[in-house]
Amino acid sequence: MNVLVCGARGFVGRAVCDALRRRGHRVTATTSSRSSGDGVAVDFAQDTDPATWRPRLIGIDAVVNAVGVLRDSPRRPIAAVHQHVPRALFEACAEAGVRRVVQVSALGIEGSGTAYARTKLAAEETLLALTDADRLDGVIVRPSIVFGTGGASSQLLLALSRLPAMLLPAAVRLTQVQPVAVGELGEALASLVDAPARAERVLAAVGPEPVALGDFVASLRAQAGRSPAWVGTLPAALARWSARAGDRVPISPWCSETLALLGADNTAAPAAFERVLGRRATRFDALLAGARA
Repeated sequence: MNVLVCGARGFVGRAVCDALRRRGHRVTATTSSRSSGDGVAVDFAQDTDPATWRPRLIGIDAVVNAVGVLRDSPRRPIAAVHQHVPRALFEACAEAGVRRVVQVSALGIEGSGTAYARTKLAAEETLLALTDADRLDGVIVRPSIVFGTGGASSQLLLALSRLPAMLLPAAVRLTQVQPVAVGELGEALASLVDAPARAERVLAAVGPEPVALGDFVASLRAQAGRSPAWVGTLPAALARWSARAGDRVPISPWCSETLALLGADNTAAPAAFERVLGRRATRFDALLAGARA
């Protein structure tokens, strides 16, 4: 199959491209560079018309959309990147007869008031509506925290794990997460591309068991061979102030959106993901070794 991967150069996109090639598929990657001859030039800030997408789908058998941003910016407006452009892509796929569309979303967004969650859910609604109308065969994959080399959240967590002492907001420290290895997420996404139509159209991509986020940071420290760190609780007011300060630094992964998202539990039963993966997923206390491998 010839698979169009949107966000192929990103953290998750690279993993799914590798997995697709191992399965014998051809990968057509999108690129944001108009001058690059390698891939299909796409502007996820502006390509909101299905007509713009239709020529790009000639010869394409399936689509994986792994494009995402954590925060809004003039260059990559979150509403366009998460909602309006994916909607145009999904409609173009329906018009072009590209049945299988795999959308990478996020676990824990239901009930969240963040712009990240609202825009991701809006794209999901469009894909599910087209699937219900039998115009597409769409699958939504909602990962918990994705861990691996090169991930922004992974780098933040690893940086915290290196500190001999740290303060964490209470809500963040106690939040339950189920980290999933980026390579295993890529394998599952690739498997869904050529799998038979699924009865369930939303898949939670999670590790085998939940862990408090503070304990996960402590585990990363232990996996690196370091002694336990001192951990205190950051008062809620100071947590909000630090997040607002992060809002002013465009490259910082710590911002108000991050604080809100990390303050909500991010867990699900692992059985469905492991059926797609074909084996038991890696436990949170073995993820660092897997990433290094």
